Amino acid sequence: MAGIKTLTMIKPGAVHKRHIGAIFNMIEEAGFRISAIKSVKMTDEEAEEFYAEHKEKPFFPELVDFMSSGPIVAAILLKENAIEDFRKLIGSTDPLQAKEGTIRKLFAESMSHNAIHGSDSDESADRECSFFFSKKEFLEKHP
Repeated sequence: MAGIKTLTMIKPGAVHKRHIGAIFNMIEEAGFRISAIKSVKMTDEEAEEFYAEHKEKPFFPELVDFMSSGPIVAAILLKENAIEDFRKLIGSTDPLQAKEGTIRKLFAESMSHNAIHGSDSDESADRECSFFFSKKEFLEKHP
């Protein structure tokens, strides 16, 4: 499924502010198909594992604290050119730098509380989707 799958997470701040529906509306309007979806609350250990590639970065402790502070909504999204198209839809990590109309421009509180996660490569998408979902929980069909 290389190229047609990405993982997203609506982060705790956006969940708390009840932006789930508006964000998923934008995602579906952009042509993505939701293949799997669930709401979970990550433990500190799960957040550390998910973001392990950032372990040595100075923002890691704050990221772990934030991501385990409340529920997130994880979803597998399908679309041709999923990674690139989704990264454009969500916008820059820093909402002050994000383009108008992007999810982060509309819903992020700050760079560290940026409302949404999106996979950055096909390899990351495979790993991240498997982190939250078993094979039987999502469709592996073309969008």
